[in-house]
Amino acid sequence: MKLVENIKESYNELVHKVSWPTAKELSQSSVLVLVASIILALVVWLMDWCFESLMTAIYGLF
Repeated sequence: MKLVENIKESYNELVHKVSWPTAKELSQSSVLVLVASIILALVVWLMDWCFESLMTAIYGLF
């Protein structure tokens, strides 16, 4: 019986207490996540490129 009660309470909370984002809020959040992901990818690429250049210069000396 606890399982049935738990399911009923979960459904009640999902329907009545959760605030769902509007379509506009959802699309704005998606764009924000996309832009942040691109910026992070560029930062990681730049760090990788710098490290590769440094290692090439160091190993080129020997």
